[in-house]
Amino acid sequence: MGNAAGRFLPLQTIAVADGWYIQEVPTRLATEVLPDRTVRLLTKNNSPDIGFEQSINPYKGCEHGCVYCFARPTHAYLDLSPGLDFETRLFYKTDVCEHLREELGHRRYKCRPIAIGTNTDPYQPLERERRIMRQILRVLLECHHPVTIVTKSALILRDLDILQALAEQGLVHVHLSVTTLDNKLKTKLEPRTASPAARLRAISTLVDANVPTGAMIAPIIPFLNDHELESMVGRCAEAGARAVQYILIRLPHEVAPLFEQWLTHHYPLKAKRVMQTIRATRGGKAYSAEWYQRMTGSGPVAELIAQRFNIALKRNGLSDKSLPRLRTDLFLPPVQPGNAQMPLF
Repeated sequence: MGNAAGRFLPLQTIAVADGWYIQEVPTRLATEVLPDRTVRLLTKNNSPDIGFEQSINPYKGCEHGCVYCFARPTHAYLDLSPGLDFETRLFYKTDVCEHLREELGHRRYKCRPIAIGTNTDPYQPLERERRIMRQILRVLLECHHPVTIVTKSALILRDLDILQALAEQGLVHVHLSVTTLDNKLKTKLEPRTASPAARLRAISTLVDANVPTGAMIAPIIPFLNDHELESMVGRCAEAGARAVQYILIRLPHEVAPLFEQWLTHHYPLKAKRVMQTIRATRGGKAYSAEWYQRMTGSGPVAELIAQRFNIALKRNGLSDKSLPRLRTDLFLPPVQPGNAQMPLF
């Protein structure tokens, strides 16, 4: 994995071996964790092809190290590299309970489901220490506020008690992201994520606890994991997933050269073919952000993947299945300090 500078930096430094100085390359990079001084916790979304209006991202950067991650370019806004910096220089939101209560308690706030896990994974390894996601869920439960969660981590089971309480009121959806059933490929693509077996077990555990749970087959990568599409849908259905979706690989900005570098290193004989096929699904480019096509692509290859996916859903009895509608009518704005109603007697 490279560590090229972000696209907004006017100057870039390139290391060149001139024979004068040799520096030992560490076998493991230290992870630096810094606070991200929170100004506003809720992020608004007005994209017409995304099914949520607001979200929370507890962390910037992600230790999972997924080479294809479309969130990598966000590190460029911090003047950091979307490469190794994205995996090793992490930021966490501060004072999340206070900010969340303040924003949910605003007089103009309208209750709509909050999506978590739409950028970086809220249950990445750092969450074991910081427990920010658990704090957020506690406030949402306190306010009877609906939430959707996407993760590829079995760490979500730590919060099963809160998720069950939310589920009893119709306030939560969970989607486990499944990329492959091949642990060797998983280790190359997503080096610090849960194994495929652990993710399927997490789906089963959540379903057994009556938490509405689906699966996200993502990303589909032509000639790398697309041959597993039917198997992944089938295994997720066996685990109890009540709905399954998929996303075609997305390579915005700095992700494209990082992914090509990774492909050349791990799969040199098929790297050219993979990239040519990805471009064929994106109008000849590594990525196209056109609405309603950016998740699934276009062209013959993308259409074939969509057809295969729909057939797999039908075969597994999932064609007309979806997670239950989340409730918003139970929402109770949090009581702000100093604003509690005075007792009548």
